[in-house]
Order: sequence, then C-alpha cells, then structure tokens
Amino acid sequence: MSAHPSSEDLGASSPATRTESLTLFEAVAGPTRAWRTVVHDDPINLMSYVQWVFQSYFGHSADRALTLMLEVHTRGRAVVSSGPREQMETDARAMHTYGLLVTIEEEPEGGR
Repeated sequence: MSAHPSSEDLGASSPATRTESLTLFEAVAGPTRAWRTVVHDDPINLMSYVQWVFQSYFGHSADRALTLMLEVHTRGRAVVSSGPREQMETDARAMHTYGLLVTIEEEPEGGR
C-alpha cells in the first residue's frame, strides 16, 4: 500500500465522466452569454485623450481608436470590448482608472 492515496482513492472521476458532467452542466446552465464594455460620452475628457486610451489599453490602431472615439462623441456610447464577464470587468476597471465613464452589459441575444 502506498503512503499517498491514488486518484481513485480520492474519488477522482475518469475523463469520460468529467466530460459527461460538463455536458450536463452546460445543458442545465445553457450557453454562456458574452458581455461587453461600453464607454459613454462625458463632458470632461478630450476626444484626443479618449482615442489615446483606446490605443494604449486595447492596442487599437489609430484609425480604429478614432472611429470608436467618434462613436462615443456622436452617439453617446461605444462598445469597446466584448467577451467573458470577468474580462469586461477588468476592462471597465481599467477605463475607470483612465477617468472614462464606462459600464458593462450583457450582449443581447443574437449579438449586437
């Protein structure tokens, strides 16, 4: 007898069982919804600064950052990132540290 318990002794399941469990979980929970980070227009930040933030933090090209900044300026908001909720919360915290007004929201059914 070994001094250390085996995976069977600890109740570890086989890979097939883990896959079946995950499939069951997915069936119960449904597909994971995507989230998005939305930057809102504000009367404080300069448009050039907002464009710089989009380039610096998200790594957008100057053209893409300009397009997003103009969307914020003209429409009042722009979706700047989308993905898992945890990443969107990280992006939102980062935007707050840059002084931008930002929220996160769940992607609507069927995308944007």
